[in-house]
Amino acid sequence: MAKSNRFALITGSSRGIGRGIALRLAEQGVRVAVNYLSNESAAKATLAQIRERKSDGIMIRADVSKPEEIKKMFAQVKAEFGSLDIFVSNARTEVGTFYQPPALLTLEQWDTAMDSQAKAFLLGVRESMALMHNGGRILAVTYEPGGRLGGWQPWVAMGSAKVAMESLCRYFAVALAPRNITVNAVSPGWIEDSVLNSLPQAVHDMIEDWHKKGWTPMGRLGTPADIGNAVSLLCSPDAGWITGQTITVDGGASLMDPSLPLEIQHG
Repeated sequence: MAKSNRFALITGSSRGIGRGIALRLAEQGVRVAVNYLSNESAAKATLAQIRERKSDGIMIRADVSKPEEIKKMFAQVKAEFGSLDIFVSNARTEVGTFYQPPALLTLEQWDTAMDSQAKAFLLGVRESMALMHNGGRILAVTYEPGGRLGGWQPWVAMGSAKVAMESLCRYFAVALAPRNITVNAVSPGWIEDSVLNSLPQAVHDMIEDWHKKGWTPMGRLGTPADIGNAVSLLCSPDAGWITGQTITVDGGASLMDPSLPLEIQHG
């Protein structure tokens, strides 16, 4: 596919969900700024795969939890691309920096989660607004159950930070609607090559088995490509009337009722 005149910045796109999004957009000819923090080799691999799809891009190292690095990241995008059509806020701090139940959570851990999510999104949207023409697309990768439920106790900081991003999507959607810039959140279910990989292998296996047994009606974990497809749809011209929404992409897992045995639900 020939290169288009569309440009995207995807934070945390050296691997996992971010890479899945980058590759799907590259298939449509979008040129992608691949943001990474520490894994330069993974970022190079993502860029190589973008080029295999007949598109192109750049690599930008930046810690999105630091406002000054966000500003530098967008300055590099402006210098290299001149403008921006798509901004996807996907980067997440490592699990070990925030993973504590509410009674043990430190203020530093709370701030780390918020800085890498809600604050990073707030600043990222402000920066991207200045580079976007009318009709741009802004997306946040969130986790809707983390803000609605409370069972996964050590996820409290990240769950709170993600739901704050979803709130920001709604406010920015109203603010940017006159420019036909849409702002939406995508909430993935359990995805291969994601936070799942940072959990102990026994926990990983339990979660995968749980969903294959039917707690995800489609009988499998999601893939980064599944999320890339959803983001691609929201970035298309046909999605110009969708804004301020949180789109759940989970193979139907959120439709299941935890108070009923699977045997009853599946009939």
